[in-house]
Amino acid sequence: MAPLGKLFGPESSPAVKPIWKEFSRTIEKCLAVAAYVDLEIERPLYVHDVDNKKPDFLAKFPAGKIPTWEGSDGFLLFESTAIAKYLASLAPDSGLLPTDPRTAALVNQWVSFAEKEIQAMNFPIYQITHGIIAPYNKTIHAHFVAQQFRGFDVVEKHLATRTFLVGERITLADISLAMSTLTAVYVTLGSAARAKYPNVIRHLETIVYHPKIKSVFGEIAYQEKAMEYVPPPKEKEPKGHGEPNPKPEKKKKKNKAVEEDEEDDDLAPKEEPKAKNPLDLLPKSSFNLEDWKRAYSNKDTRGSGGSLEWFYEYFDPEGFSVWRVDFKYNDELTQTFMSSNQIGGFFNRLEASRKYLFGSMGVLGATNDSILTGVLVCRGKDIKSAVEVAPDWESYDYTPINLSDVKQKAFFEGALAWDLEIDGKAWADGKNVRFLSNSSSDTITNGGPIQFK
Repeated sequence: MAPLGKLFGPESSPAVKPIWKEFSRTIEKCLAVAAYVDLEIERPLYVHDVDNKKPDFLAKFPAGKIPTWEGSDGFLLFESTAIAKYLASLAPDSGLLPTDPRTAALVNQWVSFAEKEIQAMNFPIYQITHGIIAPYNKTIHAHFVAQQFRGFDVVEKHLATRTFLVGERITLADISLAMSTLTAVYVTLGSAARAKYPNVIRHLETIVYHPKIKSVFGEIAYQEKAMEYVPPPKEKEPKGHGEPNPKPEKKKKKNKAVEEDEEDDDLAPKEEPKAKNPLDLLPKSSFNLEDWKRAYSNKDTRGSGGSLEWFYEYFDPEGFSVWRVDFKYNDELTQTFMSSNQIGGFFNRLEASRKYLFGSMGVLGATNDSILTGVLVCRGKDIKSAVEVAPDWESYDYTPINLSDVKQKAFFEGALAWDLEIDGKAWADGKNVRFLSNSSSDTITNGGPIQFK
């Protein structure tokens, strides 16, 4: 099938200057839409400030701005949101642009909010901190940061009870917000600010790491500190000929309050001490999770002397619980290896709960017809306290497993043995989350394929 048209703009590649990559993400919004709805488009070679100043380019796009779209039918368009909406409209069944008037209005509302309240603040802050807007003015800098954080406050509260901005599926609003937040990660969202906005970061990772568009955005390069102004070094004044060097004056000791005020220049909020996980306050259990992880790693799963036999002998149902985990959006899965990588990413983001969890999940089925499911063994009875450290935890359903129920027990054992089958879908690939605290190996075997730890 021939490409639908050409999308002009800079490539986001290692060859592109890092700062230009961060501030050219508007084209990634268009590319993410195209990838999500499986549209084939052409990316001509483009050199900024060269190609967009050529007469033939300006004849089509007088503003000289990018990204721009030239359809195979001659249709011309500029402005990233207009292009993204147009591409989404070519796949009406994708859900990116709802057809219901009210839902569509809500999507437009959040697209506009992300652009005006979050993305619009990124570039001025960059210009102020890099001396492009001079002289540096701390008050103006703080104003733009505060303005953006007010926007994030609204989004944080809205996402507290939702996975996506509108409805239960990804829309153009989510892609627009993710693009804006991804730029802010480079500008204002240092580690202290990110701690203040866990729902925003969870949403960012859910969208950016979606299997169909992850290749567009790439890995998130979190920054430790927000962008700051660094004054240029002062030029040394040349000394006059024959003039004696002036005797350096003794520096007066500054008032302590003044020193503290001068040091307090970080515009990002200070990190607060982390609250203790309620799972740490539970009574001591007779079941040692670390011993179970070793038993599972070193024994065959089924059979006499196997890890399942060990589990049933030592498991403490009062101090631990067993949960079934099901991915909510199986209809979005494509290649099984990509789905397996998605499980790996989810388990990676659970690393902070290493002492509370064990898990085994797999991909069942075949390409374009698969599901993600599995089990978690969790300290205590509250699964949320263990899994909410992963920003995408709400993309899964969690159901407690009763091991005295024959069917539920069979599901649990099948997930651990990697021979689970559901509705004719056989186990295709799987990963384990074990987090053995004294293990240095990245892969170990369990009577079968190499597994993820």
